[in-house]
Amino acid sequence: MDQARSTISKIFNGEPHSYTRFNLTQNMEGDNSQVEMKLSSDMDEEVGENGVGDNRNHNSNRKPYVAQKLGRTPKNLCFMAAATLLIFIIGYLLGYLVHRKKDLAPTCAASVVRLDEDVAHETGAASLMDWDDVKKLLAQKVTAANFEPVFREFSSANHRAGSPEDDALGNKVVKKFKEYGMKTWTDEHFVKVQDPPTSGSNRVVFKNGNAMRPEGFLSYSATGQVTGAALYAYYGQESDLRLLRDRSINMTGRVMLVRAGRISLAEKVANAAKMGASAVLIYPDVADYLNLDSVQLFGHVHMGSGDPYTPGFPSFNHTQFPPVQSSGLPKILAQTITKDMATKILKQLGGQDVPTEWGGLNKFGEEGDNITVEVNNILTEKKINNVFGVIKGFVDADRYVVIGAQRDAWGPGFAASTVGTSVLVELARSISDMVKNDGFKPRRSIVFASWSAGEYGSVGATEWLEGYVSSLSMKAFSYINLDGVVTGQKGFKVAASPLMHSLIESTMNEVNSPNNAGTLFSRFAKGNLESDVLVPLKLDNAAYPFLTFSGIPSVSFGFTSDNSYYTFVGTKLDTREKLNLATGNQVSQLAEIATRFAGHMALRLVHDHLLRMDVMKYDKIIRTRVAQINVKVNAVQRMQPKRLPKDLTMQWLMSASGSYSRASRNLAADIQNSDLEDIEMCRIINDRIMAVEKNFLSPFVSPRENPFRHILLGSGSHSLKALSDHLDALRTDNPEADANLFRNQFALATWTIQGCANSLAGDVWSLDNEI
Repeated sequence: MDQARSTISKIFNGEPHSYTRFNLTQNMEGDNSQVEMKLSSDMDEEVGENGVGDNRNHNSNRKPYVAQKLGRTPKNLCFMAAATLLIFIIGYLLGYLVHRKKDLAPTCAASVVRLDEDVAHETGAASLMDWDDVKKLLAQKVTAANFEPVFREFSSANHRAGSPEDDALGNKVVKKFKEYGMKTWTDEHFVKVQDPPTSGSNRVVFKNGNAMRPEGFLSYSATGQVTGAALYAYYGQESDLRLLRDRSINMTGRVMLVRAGRISLAEKVANAAKMGASAVLIYPDVADYLNLDSVQLFGHVHMGSGDPYTPGFPSFNHTQFPPVQSSGLPKILAQTITKDMATKILKQLGGQDVPTEWGGLNKFGEEGDNITVEVNNILTEKKINNVFGVIKGFVDADRYVVIGAQRDAWGPGFAASTVGTSVLVELARSISDMVKNDGFKPRRSIVFASWSAGEYGSVGATEWLEGYVSSLSMKAFSYINLDGVVTGQKGFKVAASPLMHSLIESTMNEVNSPNNAGTLFSRFAKGNLESDVLVPLKLDNAAYPFLTFSGIPSVSFGFTSDNSYYTFVGTKLDTREKLNLATGNQVSQLAEIATRFAGHMALRLVHDHLLRMDVMKYDKIIRTRVAQINVKVNAVQRMQPKRLPKDLTMQWLMSASGSYSRASRNLAADIQNSDLEDIEMCRIINDRIMAVEKNFLSPFVSPRENPFRHILLGSGSHSLKALSDHLDALRTDNPEADANLFRNQFALATWTIQGCANSLAGDVWSLDNEI
């Protein structure tokens, strides 16, 4: 061993003397840094020349001690060769062990059969399937014949939220999702809802006559008993009540009798409460509900969505928030009555004749036409389950579109829930099959959701949003609502976020209408999507909280009847037979078209590199609203200078509008110039698009007090519509108008728009700072 050590020492310290130079990596400035490494003999020579080495070696020309002692004899050469061989063997063994360890490591796909040919590596930079092929696959999977067995499986005579029948349908949905190979889960909530009295009934008595005891009811009505003079108020719209006010008709303490339709039941009650009414009776009029003399109406009157006893937060079983109520709960009584009951009352009303635009057949009623209303609804807690399945994306799996349908109904609910649930299940089956068997690889994920308690005001969907709002932020980029997708055949209506209008138009041009009578666009849009197809998204639509509470671009659509109103929704007559009459026995065919329409939108959103959303659509809306406010501000300053001083300027609101316009145009230019092979750049652009809707949610109001915070499409004093209405009140010197409140909301709305523009611009160094 001593000999080996000596030999190794000889290798590094002995002759011949050598000189080696290494060039290091080029530095940031561009020059090459060099390091010279010299062996020991060189060092000895240099030290000697400097006059220092002589003190240690005394003779710079003699060889090192080991070299002198060993020399270059055959024996020493053998030792050197043996040492070299030993080093080589040790290195070989170490390399073998490392290589062997890699071979023995477990593999992720040991069962995959190796192919002789090179397999194309999926980098995520481009979709592996052409869009035309995706459309053809979906058309092959979705057929009208497939719906008949699904309709039978998901039909139920009674599946009210929280009932055993509702749970049984939820289990069927989960079973289907599992059969399709999807990951499934459930979401349990304990919600408070109001049901009709289990013993006794609600009562309506007109002029001390016989008590009328309707079976229908309105959940979340105030309870108790009131007596007041009857007042016919048409549909109970704000314009209807303004007409009564302009005619100097006293509305305080009155029991308003209003028709169902045109606006939601909750809006009717809220409007009446603002005018001081004590109760509201809602009935189906012959003009809207044909041959339904004794039909009972069911619904809710919460001016909001979700569990009104947990506003702004989820109703999980472990929730420990103190008791609180939604501000949208009415303070007055509300009850539905049949057409027969309403007719008996209307025939006996006195007072002035109603205007001709209201039909001219009824009278308003007078002080002696007293009605007693008694509501004995009971508040109860129910356990509900939302069920989910997911098809995961192959590139951005953490970004997803949500497709949902309510599962519950007041009675059979065939149009209200059965058709939507069937479309949901068939769409899940079709897309799952495309992924498993046809090579389709969605870039992003698709979440399928079956909601419960939809009839009580989108309770299941809203509680899910409230429970996972932080998880959904910047991840759920769209919601497609399947409730009521088939209620007729003569029309096709869509309510959606403006971001999705271009996607809706392109989809309508790709999907054929029933009986192949052209595309949906050519048949129903007649060349103008906005006027012939698009309608406002209403409060009672399940897509509304997704858009205005969570800031998720949403769409709701459906085939409709001539008057855009299927009269059996909200009754126990919503059956397959009734829907057959409304559709000419084409329910399955229309369900097929609805599935393809929803599927095309969803697949487009998860297929393309960049999200198919047009941020410039909001530019026109903002400019229009700002122009309207500008005209009204000038009018108030001219007519009521004391209410709105001259120093209030439109400059900053107009500047914010301009900032959004420039930011949206710049993003459109970035999209045009984008490299679709750059995954990271596509993700950054998509994040900018996804942030738009969320940034229109006012950050200056509480989601508990004002859940629908969207300043353009929501409701509350923070919205641009409320600003416009407030200016009308200031112009007419309405005592309820508050100039200071207006100015505060005006400033906050301005900064909300500017904040959205800043976010849309992207990086902080790209912001428009002109404001």
